[in-house]
Amino acid sequence: MTDHNMTADRDRGAGVWPSIRAERAALAADLGHLTTDEWATPSLCSGLTVREVLAHLTASASLNTVRWLAGVIRCRFDFDKQVAMRLAEHLGTTPDETLERFRHVVPSRTKPALPAIAVLGETIVHGEDIRRPLDIRRDYPIEVVTQVAEYYRGTDLVVVAKGRIGGLKLVADDGPFTSGSGLLVSGPTMALVMAMTGRAAYCDDLDGEGVELLRSRCESA
Repeated sequence: MTDHNMTADRDRGAGVWPSIRAERAALAADLGHLTTDEWATPSLCSGLTVREVLAHLTASASLNTVRWLAGVIRCRFDFDKQVAMRLAEHLGTTPDETLERFRHVVPSRTKPALPAIAVLGETIVHGEDIRRPLDIRRDYPIEVVTQVAEYYRGTDLVVVAKGRIGGLKLVADDGPFTSGSGLLVSGPTMALVMAMTGRAAYCDDLDGEGVELLRSRCESA
């Protein structure tokens, strides 16, 4: 990578970090008064409670490239095992401790070898994985979710998104985001982001002849 490209990447990242911090802070605020039963609610991440997804976000904000690689090697390149190991490290003994650990990393800029926009995407998507089962609604800044949608439409890094929307034309009805050509899928930008990243429940918020194809791709992932 040339010096010019490295500088450009740093500049883009610098613009994303305030949004990452804002989304983490908003999530922490939303979870400040959960009951014990609510913390144990199944999230949209299969097999994980909302508390465990929050611990995963804490782990992601605590893991630099060196520690990430060390964990991958320790887990013999079993990436799911690495995620589970790091989650357990940051869960804490009580839900209050889980939340306090997450609050501590709200301003963190630590990350593995991923672009900052991937961190923003993970924060927003996992935030919704937590909020939706708890019926918590967030009014996301449209420019932020549009930025995340633009990122996911062009990548299968970390999570398959680009490959899930082939042959579909995505059109947001609350912002400027559009992508692709083919069968139409339209609706809120946030619902498009969540469906792109495999959350079938958000297909209920979408319209168009391509919705059922997208839903089937979410459910078969």
